[in-house]
Amino acid sequence: MAFPRSISISFFTFLLFAVLINTAISSRVSSFIKLPTSLDESLSSSQLTSYCESWRLAVETDNAGKWRVVPSQCVSSLETYYNKGQFEKDYSVVAGYALAYAKTIELKGDGKDAWVFDIDETLLSNLEYYQAHGYGSEPYNSIAFNEWVLKGTAPGFAASLELFKGLKKLGFTLILLTGRDEDQRSVTSQNLLDAGYSGWEYLLLRGHEDQGKAAAQYKSEQRSRMTKKGYRLHGNTGDQWSDLQGFSVADRSFKVPNPMYYIA
Repeated sequence: MAFPRSISISFFTFLLFAVLINTAISSRVSSFIKLPTSLDESLSSSQLTSYCESWRLAVETDNAGKWRVVPSQCVSSLETYYNKGQFEKDYSVVAGYALAYAKTIELKGDGKDAWVFDIDETLLSNLEYYQAHGYGSEPYNSIAFNEWVLKGTAPGFAASLELFKGLKKLGFTLILLTGRDEDQRSVTSQNLLDAGYSGWEYLLLRGHEDQGKAAAQYKSEQRSRMTKKGYRLHGNTGDQWSDLQGFSVADRSFKVPNPMYYIA
C-alpha cells in the first residue's frame, strides 16, 4: 500500500524525534546513577570538598542508587565528618524529630504501640571497624566484619540512647530488627546491654530461612509478623533505606546518617 509523501515525512520525523529523546533520556539516566569510585585528579581541594559533600547528600537521600564503595578521594571528607562532630549533630537532629513525633502519639496502653530500631549504625556504632577499613572505601569483607561483631565492643550513639530511652519512658514497645544472624544473638544482646540499651521486647535476627534474602524483603517480612501479632508500628529508625522501605512499613520512618556503606 502506498502512503502520501506528507505522511511518510511526518512518520520519519516522529521516529527521528523519538530516537533523539530516548537517547537524551538514557544519557541523563546513565550519568545520574553511575557513581564514580575515583575522581579527576585535577580537581582543586575546594572542588573535591564540594563534590564529596554533594556525594554524601546523594547517598543519604538514596538518589545515588546502589553503590559499592566510598570514592577513595572522599575518605578524608568522611574522616572529617565523623571526627569533627558533624555526624553527631546530624544524628541528634534526626533523633530529636523522631522523639518529638513520638510525643504526639496517643498510646492505647495495651503494649501494642511499637517502634522499630535497626542495630548496626543505628544503635551500635561500628566506626572503629570502618576507620580501619578506609571508611567504606574498601569492599565489604563479611569475615572481617563478623570477627569485629563477635568482639561485642561496639559503643552506642548518644543520640540513639536518648531516643531509645525516651521512647521507652513514653511507653512504646521496642522492637530491634537486625540483619545480623541468629547465631550472633548472645553477643549482640550483651553488646547492647553494655552500650546502655535495655528493655526491648523483641530482638529479631536472620534465621536459616532468611539467608539470601535482600534486606528490604527480610525486614518487611519481620515487620509483617509483628503487625500480625497486633503491634502498631508508629515509628522505625534505621541507617539504610532498606531498613525502612518495603511493605508493613511504620507510620513514620527516620533515616539516620550513614555514608560509609549501602545495603539493598
